[in-house]
Amino acid sequence: MAKIANVRGEVLFPVFVAFYFTINAIVSDAIWLNLPATGTKCVSEEIQNNVVVLADYVVVSDDHSHIPTISVKVTSPYGNNLHNRENVTYGQFAFTTHEAGNYLACFWVDGHNPGGGDVSVNIDWKTGIAAKDWESVARKEKLEGVELELRKLEGAVEAIHENLLYLKTKEAEMREVSEKTNSRVAWYSLMSLGVCIVVSGVQVWHLKRFFQKKKLI
Repeated sequence: MAKIANVRGEVLFPVFVAFYFTINAIVSDAIWLNLPATGTKCVSEEIQNNVVVLADYVVVSDDHSHIPTISVKVTSPYGNNLHNRENVTYGQFAFTTHEAGNYLACFWVDGHNPGGGDVSVNIDWKTGIAAKDWESVARKEKLEGVELELRKLEGAVEAIHENLLYLKTKEAEMREVSEKTNSRVAWYSLMSLGVCIVVSGVQVWHLKRFFQKKKLI
C-alpha cells in the first residue's frame, strides 16, 4: 500500500504543478501596449457579473528624466465610466462588475510627449481569483504553505466552474437566437414561395384572358 501511495504522489505532483501554473496563466495577464503619438489603443475582456477586477498600469521609458504621460478610461459594457485619469505615468483601477459583457480599457498619449514616438505601457490585468488579497486571507484564516496554495486552487476551480456555467448560459442564448433566426428564415422562404405561386397564377390567368379576347385559344 505504501508503494502505491508513493506512486500516486509521484504522479499527482506534476499534475498539481501543471494545473497550478495553468490556473495562474488563465486568471492573470500582463499586457504590453505601444501607444502611437496620435490615436487610442484599447484592451477588452468579456467578464461575467460579480467579478473583482484589479489592474495596474505604468509607462515604461528609457529616458527617466522625461517620462511621457498618458490618459486612461475604463468603461463597462453599458458605457458606464469606471475609471478616468489624465496626464499620468502610472495608476491602478479596481472594481466589481455589475454587468456581464465586454469591459474596455482605453489608453492614449496626451500632449506631454517630448520624444514624439511610441509610448510603451505595461498593464497587469487581474480578474477573479487572481485579484484576491491572499495575504489578508492567509493572516485571517492562519493558512501557510501548501494549505494556502490549495485554497488558491480551490478558489480557481470555483472561478472556472462559474465561468463554464456563464459560457453555457451564453451558448444557450446564442442557440435560442439561432433557432429563432432559422425559424424566421423558414417562414420568410415559405411566404416568398407563396407569393411567387400567387403571382405566377395571376400571370397565367391574365395571359389566358388576353388570348381568349384575341380569340387565339
